[in-house]
This record gives sequence, structure tokens and C-alpha cells, in this order.
Amino acid sequence: MAGRRGRNRGRDRKPKSVELWRPVPQLPDPAPIVPASDPTATLRSLGDPPLPGQGAVAQHYVAAVVERAAGMATALAAAAGLLGDRASTEES
Repeated sequence: MAGRRGRNRGRDRKPKSVELWRPVPQLPDPAPIVPASDPTATLRSLGDPPLPGQGAVAQHYVAAVVERAAGMATALAAAAGLLGDRASTEES
């Protein structure tokens, strides 16, 4: 009986309410997004995936996915007017 009382103790407490629709401060303007010159550099630095006999093939396909994701990110940045250029970031 004593064990049962201890388990039900947490059920009696009500969770704290959170104000979900409260105003939030204005976010600063995002910095320009500069596409990576080589989006697969980090991937290559890790070496072939540990798949016996399939490492090089797997790395090829994973690199293709990374390049596609980088391309999509660049397109989204351009569509949002946030695309920067490499020359402006090298000067600062």
C-alpha cells in the first residue's frame, strides 16, 4: 500500500502553464549566406564509410546527397534574398 501512494504522488501535480502566444522580440536580420566552395570536404575528410567492399560507392552516393542539399540551400537563400558572395566575406 505504501508503494502505491508513492507512485501516485506525481500525478497530483499539474504541469506549469506556458504562455505560447506571448509577443517575442524582433529577430535581427540574418547575415548573408555564402555557399561552400566544396560542400563535400568534411565528408571526404572522414574517409570511406565502414561498409566492407562498398565504401567508395557509398561515399559517392552520400557525396551526391550532400551536394544536392548544398544546392537546395543555395537556391533557398537566393529565393529569400539572402545569398551573399564569397568576395564580400573575404574582405571582412
